[in-house]
Amino acid sequence: MTFSFKRVYAIFQKDLKDLTKNIFVGTTLLIPVLLAVLYVKFGEQSIEIHFLVINLTFTTVAAFIQCTLIAEEKEKNTLRSLMLSPATTFEILGGKSLLSFIFTIVTVFICALITGYESKNIFIISLAIFISSLFYLELGTLLGLLTKSVMEASVVILPVMFLFGFGTMFQVLIEKYSQLSFLEYLPNIQLLELAKSVESGVGLLDVWIKFAVISGWVVAGGILVVIVYKNRAMDD
Repeated sequence: MTFSFKRVYAIFQKDLKDLTKNIFVGTTLLIPVLLAVLYVKFGEQSIEIHFLVINLTFTTVAAFIQCTLIAEEKEKNTLRSLMLSPATTFEILGGKSLLSFIFTIVTVFICALITGYESKNIFIISLAIFISSLFYLELGTLLGLLTKSVMEASVVILPVMFLFGFGTMFQVLIEKYSQLSFLEYLPNIQLLELAKSVESGVGLLDVWIKFAVISGWVVAGGILVVIVYKNRAMDD
């Protein structure tokens, strides 16, 4: 069966209609924007602040909205209908992720404009943001598949938002406690370190290891999503 963009677009349109009816989920789009405004008004704009806002966008928009969209499908028992439709696994997951992806990229762009972030190499940073967003979409999808309702999904996502949204703050603890050095490989911290390297004037080949680590999270997340999705299809 060939990949159908028509089916993907149909799922996207349905999600867009559902989201416009969900005020609570829609207002989460404002969280990173408001945070960006606050930092501009009260704080100094450092690379850490720029990417604190960007990483928070990934968790509150990409992961949270994606998680609630999937959980809502399960709560209404409409995910089962999608699974039984002619649409393939990748068409369904792609269609369910498209809305969250668009909102994520738009919100990141708006926040960058507000905080005044200008990278020395827009191509590298754009590529890193694109790859990172895929991981958070997968994370949101995975948590949505594992929860049974929007309310449950809203609770489960909170520690994830803290770990990946504010995780760059852990760098102080990492420097103090060597036992926590493994946290350096979190995708949000790798993204920040990549951005710092870019600001020092390095090129794409100089940050390939950081790209590899972030991509590794994407691959692992994608595998887990497909496994859980297919297991849920069989269970239902």
